[in-house]
Amino acid sequence: MKKKALAFAAMACSMAMLLSACGGSSADNAADGTTAGSNVITAYASEPQNPLIPGNTNETGGGKPGDLLFSRLVSFDKDGNASNEVAESITPNDDATQYAIKIKDGWKFTDGTPVTAESFTKAWSYVANAKNAQKCSSFFSTIKGYEDLQKDGLKGDEQLSGLTVVDDHTFTVDMNQSDSVFPIKVGYLAFAPLPEAFYKDTKAFGEKPVSNGPYKLEKWDHNKELVLVKNPDYKGNEEVKNDGVTFKIYTDDTAAYRDIQAGNLDVMESVPASFTKTYKTDKKIQYYSEAGSVIQTFTIPSNLEHFQNNTEEGNLRREAISMAIDRQQIIDKVLNGEATAPTDFTSPKTPGYSKNLKGSEYLKYNPDEAKKLWEQADAISKFDGELTFAYNADGGAKPIYDAVVNQLKNNLGINASTNPIPTFQEFRDAITNRQMTGAFRTGWQPDYPSAENYLWQLYSTAAADGKGSNDGDYKNPEFDNLCLQAAAAKSTDEANKLYQQAEEILLKDLPAFPLYYSNANGVASLNVKDGFEMNWQNLPTYESMTKK
Repeated sequence: MKKKALAFAAMACSMAMLLSACGGSSADNAADGTTAGSNVITAYASEPQNPLIPGNTNETGGGKPGDLLFSRLVSFDKDGNASNEVAESITPNDDATQYAIKIKDGWKFTDGTPVTAESFTKAWSYVANAKNAQKCSSFFSTIKGYEDLQKDGLKGDEQLSGLTVVDDHTFTVDMNQSDSVFPIKVGYLAFAPLPEAFYKDTKAFGEKPVSNGPYKLEKWDHNKELVLVKNPDYKGNEEVKNDGVTFKIYTDDTAAYRDIQAGNLDVMESVPASFTKTYKTDKKIQYYSEAGSVIQTFTIPSNLEHFQNNTEEGNLRREAISMAIDRQQIIDKVLNGEATAPTDFTSPKTPGYSKNLKGSEYLKYNPDEAKKLWEQADAISKFDGELTFAYNADGGAKPIYDAVVNQLKNNLGINASTNPIPTFQEFRDAITNRQMTGAFRTGWQPDYPSAENYLWQLYSTAAADGKGSNDGDYKNPEFDNLCLQAAAAKSTDEANKLYQQAEEILLKDLPAFPLYYSNANGVASLNVKDGFEMNWQNLPTYESMTKK
C-alpha cells in the first residue's frame, strides 16, 4: 500500500510503500482496553498520516488498519492469490476495455446500510476527482472520464463517465485504454466502497469509518492506539479467528521489540537493527523470516538542481550515486544479512521479476566508475552543495542512511549528510507538500501482485504532481507508453516483457534508487498461539492469529 509509502525502513523491515514506523514504550502503550488472556491481538503500528479514508491512504500507518476495515471486490490470500469477495463476477470484454461487475447480495456496512453498485461508483469517482485531492487518484487513471475529473473548476461530486450503474448489484466500467490488471487492481484499498454516511461528513468518517470488512473501528486514540473489533456481520473470504486487533503506536522499534519479549505486544512486522543478530535464537519470542515483496529505495526529486532527470548532468550524477553505494556491505554489516541486493524496481516475489535487465549494472558497486561519472557531471556544471538524505527517525532507518552518506563521502568525495525527521507522519507530510530539498527515503509494499503496481503507480506521469505515489514527480513518456502497452497485452508473459523494458528505462534514469529487498521478517510474543505468518505484503496475517 500502501499503500503506500513504507513507514518502516530499517531492518528486516516488512508497505509503500513505501513500509512500519516504530514506536513508544511499554508504559505508553499499557492501557489498550484489553484484559490479559483475551483473544485480542496487539500489533505494532505508526500513527496514520491522514484520516482513515481509503482513497487518501497510501502509507502503512493507515493502510494496515484500512485493509482490515474495508472489503473490496476481490481479496488476496496470504500468497497473493486473488478471489472474488464482494464481487460475484468481474467479466472483461475481448480487449479489456470494458468490465461488467456484479456484486453479491447481502453485504452491509457497519451502520446497517447495504453495499450497492453505487457504493463503488461514487467512491471511485470521489477518489478520482482532483477537487477532492485524494492521494490514490492515479489508480483510477485508466477509467474513462478520468482526465475530465482533473480539470479546474470542479465541485467534487462529478462522476467518472466510464462508470455506469445498471442496477443495485451491477455496474460497468469503460476504460480509456486496455487494462488487463484491473481485475486484481480492484483489490487495493483505494477501490473500497463507501456508504452514504461518508459524503455527509467526511471529517467525522475519517476519524471513525463506517466500513464493511472483517473488523470495525471501536476507537482511535491518536498517537497511542487504534482499536479494531471483530465485525459480526462480515461475510467475506477471511476466517477471523480472534476478537479484534489493537494497533499500538510506537516511536521506537526497540521499545516495541522489548514489549514483544515481555508479552506486552503480540506482533510486529520488522526486527530492529540491534536485534537482527539475536532474534532467531531469542527464546522470549517467535520469529518469521522468508524472502519478501518489499523494496526499499530512496528518491531524489526530479527537478532538484544538478540532479534533474532527462538531463546529461542529472543522469550522470544519479548513476554515480547509485554505483558509489555498496549495497551488499549495508546488507551484511547493517542488516546482518536480512535482505537481498536489488536487481530491478519490483521484488523477487513479483511476477516478471528479473536479475538480468539492461542497466542493472547501475545497481552494482563500482566506486571507480562512479567517481569518473561524477567528474563528468562536474565538467558540465560544478556541484559544490550538500546532498542531504531525509528519513523518519522513528522507523529505525538511521544506520542505513549513516552508511549511505559515509559511502558517498568516501567514494565520491562529496558533502553529504543525513536529515532525520522526528516522525513518519511529519516525514510523509513534507514529501506530500513537496518540501524535500534533497534525497529522501522511500519504499514500496505492494497493493496487488503485479509489476504494474511497482512501476505505473510509482513512476508514471499520471501518478506525479500529488495525484499518486510518484513522490519524485518523474515523467518519461517512453516509460508511460511501455506500461500502457503492457496493460493492453494479451498474455501475462507479453505484459511482463514490456514491463521489463519499462524498467530498463528506470534503470537508466534512476528516478529512485533501489537499496535492497526487505525480507519478510517479523516477531510475535509467546502469547500468540496460532496463525503467526507473514503474507505477500510482508505483513502479519492478523485475522488468523489467536492468543493462548
